[in-house]
Amino acid sequence: MLQYHTIENVLAGLGRMVIAPIQELGRTTIFFLQGLLHLFSVPIQAEKIVDQIYFIGSKSIFVVCLTGAFTGMVLGLQGYYTLVKFGSEGMLGAAVALSLIREMGPVLSAIMVVARAGSAMAAEIGIMRISEQIDALETMDINPVRFLFSPRLGAALISFPFLTAMFDVVGILGGYLTGSVLLGINSGVYFGRVESSVLVQDINGGFIKAFCFAAIVVTICCYQGYTTHLRKEGFGAKGVSLSTTSAVVTSCVLILVFDYVLTSFLL
Repeated sequence: MLQYHTIENVLAGLGRMVIAPIQELGRTTIFFLQGLLHLFSVPIQAEKIVDQIYFIGSKSIFVVCLTGAFTGMVLGLQGYYTLVKFGSEGMLGAAVALSLIREMGPVLSAIMVVARAGSAMAAEIGIMRISEQIDALETMDINPVRFLFSPRLGAALISFPFLTAMFDVVGILGGYLTGSVLLGINSGVYFGRVESSVLVQDINGGFIKAFCFAAIVVTICCYQGYTTHLRKEGFGAKGVSLSTTSAVVTSCVLILVFDYVLTSFLL
């Protein structure tokens, strides 16, 4: 009888381990769909969306461009010393541009926004939850998902493609600085290869990834803050810190996972 109960407890534990992530995925999906629905409900929260575009987009331009510049410079340096072994250093422009536009631009710009804005969103909404401000919104018959999440979702869907485009352009210029200015590749050859190798579908693929990453980042960060009071590991300030950490880690992991999934469909 004791052995039977032991096996039963083990199976129950395994069942909880499987069911809990599925339940969390379902709650997150419902949260996203509610926010997306309220994004288009009347009246449109245009002023709040503009405020969030400034916070998520404009205030992230510096860190995104700085990261893009050094990423392009590193790609130019590493790519040159790899291609020169095969006598193909003239292809450096194509290698840098395609690497940035297809993969590194959307991924790294999204990760930078998670680090700068995503963590702040999770912490802000988490503090509103533990200080009962979200409960006060519900008491005043204000939908907290519409009030807190929908403007951030709309702002992210607008901001992420522009930030990705800036990352790509600055990164290509960084590759030019390393490849042409420092290592001596002809600038006409560099930009000629960029122009001839980059196709419209490459650019479209990068923007599709940017839209998907925008939805993922804002949904995860806002949801983690919104459900801070449900965390069993800690309450109050500790709960907010755990929610913020979970938001950043989960967002970064999902960006990489969905990058692979989207790449497999877009290639």
